[in-house]
Amino acid sequence: MLSHVYSMALLGLDAFTIKIETDITEALPSFTIVGLPDGAVRESRERVMSAIKNCGFEFPARKVTINMAPADIRKEGSAYDLPIAVGILIASGQVHPHTDMSNTVVIGELSLDGSIKKITGCLPISLGTREQGFSRILLGRENAEEASVAEGIDVVPLANLLECVQFIEGTQNIPPCRCRIGEYFSQRERGEKDFIDVKGQEHVKRAITVAAAGNHNILMIGPPGSGKTMIARRIPSILPPLTLDESLETTKIHSVAQKLDPQRPILTTRPFRSPHHTISYAGLTGGGSYPRPGEISLSHNGVLFLDELPEFNKNVLENLRQPLEDQQVTISRSSLTLTYPSNFMLIAAMNPCPCGYYGDTSQRCTCTPTSIARYISKISGPLLDRIDIHIEVPALPYEELKQKKGTSTSQQMQQHVEHAKKIQGERFAKTSIHSNASMEPQHMRTHCDMDESSSLLLKKAMEKLGLSARAYDRIIKVSRTIADLAGSPTISSQHVSEAIQYRTLDRRRN
Repeated sequence: MLSHVYSMALLGLDAFTIKIETDITEALPSFTIVGLPDGAVRESRERVMSAIKNCGFEFPARKVTINMAPADIRKEGSAYDLPIAVGILIASGQVHPHTDMSNTVVIGELSLDGSIKKITGCLPISLGTREQGFSRILLGRENAEEASVAEGIDVVPLANLLECVQFIEGTQNIPPCRCRIGEYFSQRERGEKDFIDVKGQEHVKRAITVAAAGNHNILMIGPPGSGKTMIARRIPSILPPLTLDESLETTKIHSVAQKLDPQRPILTTRPFRSPHHTISYAGLTGGGSYPRPGEISLSHNGVLFLDELPEFNKNVLENLRQPLEDQQVTISRSSLTLTYPSNFMLIAAMNPCPCGYYGDTSQRCTCTPTSIARYISKISGPLLDRIDIHIEVPALPYEELKQKKGTSTSQQMQQHVEHAKKIQGERFAKTSIHSNASMEPQHMRTHCDMDESSSLLLKKAMEKLGLSARAYDRIIKVSRTIADLAGSPTISSQHVSEAIQYRTLDRRRN
């Protein structure tokens, strides 16, 4: 007999339908899986055989052939155990479906006793199930709540193979799982980290507000203990809350990368990723024999914080250039090419010199000019051009340190950010971009009008600092954000002047 069961496979973040065909013929007993399976799929033979027997069914002592179509796409992972087992039971005549299997997706890994285990990438699979026109998905209980985030399909939670068979035959009614998305969003908290804890550094807080308002990348330069890391970890508290679409897109990435919190099936706060400076190329950008998302994709719609920037491998840092420009990362292998989104806000921090005290009034710098130049040169000019704001974070004097708390709260700063974001939302309503940092030349021509004094000021800065064309564009974009914060429709000389002041390393290099 021949049976057909539908399942899903992931290619990056996109799910596509896999048709599992099972044929059982009178011949010497064998079990063959074709359709480009990997090692984990081929090993399903032992898991499926044991699960079928331990659930009270008989494994057919005949020739069993499993075809996974389309046959030219590699099938990976253990999530095909359950559909293979169901296909065998239907083809052998032990199970007679009461429900329509043509609109049902079956997916899950089996234990030897027949229980259904958790799989990865469940949210993109359930979203793909809905997009492919299926109305139901059968899977393990541990994945049910995550899968039910995709509204519009019935997510049936199952404990084991026997329960799956009973549902298919109609002898057991299992109500579909429903995710209470509204509750998760209503329960999200601002967090414990607040800018009220940051004493002094008002000019840095201003730069951070500008960066958050326009989604600009920022580099903080200061001696050890000046508060760079403390400031960076509070930046998510002033960013606008995640929208539902942003939340779904971000959750998909974390689901595929197995980084999703088991207690929360959907991300409701913006991610904050802070990899160590020993991270590899694959860890940062993504990779592997079957490419998985890296830190820059896990930071999508959130913040990527790189502390001690010059300590990162220079070749690893150079791989940031394309994602910062294109807001996506493409990973190519011999057999496939995958693209993951990477629209993140880059926050970087570094010391001004190897010893950390260059320019500090309280500590003496022991570095030579050559060592300082070599240290700063670890960050290439092209990468530095892609960082919109460079701000110095000096050590705090005792008078400011003894204060009980800072003067600005995260809530106050967030209000300014959301005001500027609202202006940008109206400005780019009919385009595919959402922030000033993402403006293309055509948008800059339309929305970045400058008066004569502003143009003259920018010209002098370009000539004196030797800025590149990319740095010129960055200054204009930052000026546009500063004008938005001030509620000004045009860019004035004071906005340009402030933006130029945020190019600290350009001034130092020259």
